Amino acid sequence: MPIVSFKDVGITAMAACVPKNVINNYEYDLDIWPREEVKKVVDKVGVFERRFADEKTCSSDLCFAAAEKLIADNNIDRNEIDLVVFLSQTPDYRMPATSILLQDRLKLPMTTMAFDISLGCSGFINALSIVYALMENKGFRKALLLDGETRSKVYSRKDRREAFIFGDAGIAALIERDEKFGESHFSLNSDGSRGELIMIPGGGYRNMSSVETLRDKVVDEYGNIRNDEQGHMQGADVFNFVIVEIPRDIKGLFAHVGMNIEDVDYYVFHQANAFINNFIAKKMKLNYDKIPWTIQKYGNTSSVSVPLTIVSELKDKMQGRKNLMLNAFGVGMAWATAIVPFVDCKISDIVEI
Repeated sequence: MPIVSFKDVGITAMAACVPKNVINNYEYDLDIWPREEVKKVVDKVGVFERRFADEKTCSSDLCFAAAEKLIADNNIDRNEIDLVVFLSQTPDYRMPATSILLQDRLKLPMTTMAFDISLGCSGFINALSIVYALMENKGFRKALLLDGETRSKVYSRKDRREAFIFGDAGIAALIERDEKFGESHFSLNSDGSRGELIMIPGGGYRNMSSVETLRDKVVDEYGNIRNDEQGHMQGADVFNFVIVEIPRDIKGLFAHVGMNIEDVDYYVFHQANAFINNFIAKKMKLNYDKIPWTIQKYGNTSSVSVPLTIVSELKDKMQGRKNLMLNAFGVGMAWATAIVPFVDCKISDIVEI
């Protein structure tokens, strides 16, 4: 369990954007699955609504709208933004990096450093640690971390194990140096031996796009259908991984930094599904009043779910100093936990496009 710590760096402002298109999960896919079966799945995963981007809207569009809102609300001088990091597994193109295009689109100076990170559900915490590490260097003034996903575009409607879970969203976080933040601590982990548990096997360079990778196939005895360029998840194995590794990682981080788990103000978890998150909370005997949830109205937005939950549920609760525990797990398999102080973080209203 590698643990890294940073000093005097933190998030000063946040904004989020979701598509206007609201999906009522109880009414979704009724042309494919019986209503009673849909209800059974929806009730179990706890995703009642989601947001879907249209076919022309990309993750970068959601991040762009969130960034413009953040810049306007906080009267930020664009010339002071020295770093842009774009986190996503649904980028605009294979090349160039989407961050480079966003640098131009946001009218940031050509002296801005920009790069992409491809990582799934744990990605926001990992990306945050990278940006914090760079921001400890006094050569950077302000950094924008942009995190967006359009996961609705990469899962099959005909596979009920994934069809009712995922949604789309984007966020922008402004990161700066300031002594008021003090220390942040991160535990960052990965296990590639379990990489097949959540995967899109086709369409990359190991298994390039072809007629075969795009052909729909019946994949199990229950009649679920998908092609090789759509995501799949081995749910039972993911659950078994989560219930062992996540509590252990959380406890290990708190023990390492000498804090009690009750000392934080909020526990912000990746919004995987209601069943998994409730299991973790009960197993660790956490105070439910300190756990914000968005799974019911936005679904699983992959790496965006942790920051989206902060923007959505803690907007009016971040005055003064708040210590947050962030935890996320998924694609890879990769998982991460962080104890991060927020001080008077300015959170904008959620934008819809």
